[in-house]
Amino acid sequence: MRTELASEPGDHTLANEDFVAVVLPASGQGGALVVLDGVTPPKGGTGCLHSVPWYTARLGGALTELTLSLPDVPLSRALSRAIARTAESHTQTCDLSHPRTPQATVVVARWSTQKVEYLVLSDSVLLVESPDGSVTALLDDRLARLPRSALATDALVDAHVRNKEGGFFTAAADPSVADRAVTGVLPRDRVRALAALTDGAARWVERFGEGDWTDCLRLVREHGARTLLNRVRALEAADTQRAFLGRAKTHDDATVVYAEL
Repeated sequence: MRTELASEPGDHTLANEDFVAVVLPASGQGGALVVLDGVTPPKGGTGCLHSVPWYTARLGGALTELTLSLPDVPLSRALSRAIARTAESHTQTCDLSHPRTPQATVVVARWSTQKVEYLVLSDSVLLVESPDGSVTALLDDRLARLPRSALATDALVDAHVRNKEGGFFTAAADPSVADRAVTGVLPRDRVRALAALTDGAARWVERFGEGDWTDCLRLVREHGARTLLNRVRALEAADTQRAFLGRAKTHDDATVVYAEL
C-alpha cells in the first residue's frame, strides 16, 4: 500500500487551519483518511476563546480515533460523536451558538477488505479511482450551487445560508449536521486509489482549469502531492490580474492526501 500527503498554509506567518491524517491498523487490513479544512473567520468575534487550528486538531483527532476504533459505526455517526466530543471540551467557556464558532469542512474515507465508505461535508473533494483508471469526484456541491448574491457579504452568509436549510453545512458545534453530509459505500474491488483535497489544493481544477479530476489524480500519483501544491502556488502567484481568483484570497491553506488501496 502507498500513501502520501502534503499540506501547506496559505500564509507561512499563520498557523495552517487544515488537518490531515492517514491511519492503518496494525493488522494491515483496512485503513482510513481524514481531511478537515478549517473555515477562516472574518475579522471580529467568533464567540470562542479558541483558534480554528485548535478546533480542527481536536475534531480531526476525535474523528480519526472514532473512525478507526468503531469500524461498524457509520461515518456519519462517527462524525456526530466527534463534533459532540469537541463541543463538550469548550462549551463551558465559549458561545457555541455563534455562527462563526470554529468550524471545518470534512472528508473521511474508510476501507476494509470488503468495502470503501466515504463522507464529504462542504467544499473539499474526494477522488475515487477505479481499477480501469476512471475517476469519480465525490462532492458536496451545495455551496457551489448558491447564487453569488447569497454570498455577497459575510453578514448575508451567516444570516441566511451558513448551516441553514437551502444553504450549506460545515462541522461546527451541532452534531446533527453530520446527517447532512454526502455519504456512500463502494465495493472494495471497485476502488484502486483515493485522493482527498481541500479547496486550496482543488483550485488546480476548480479555479485554474489546468485539467479535470482524472488529470489531477494522475498528477498526484505520478509526480506527488507536493507537486500539485507547488503548481497551485505558481498559478496563484501568476494570477496578478485576479482573472481566476476573483475575490478569493491569493493563497489558501492547501492539503492533499493520496492512498493506493
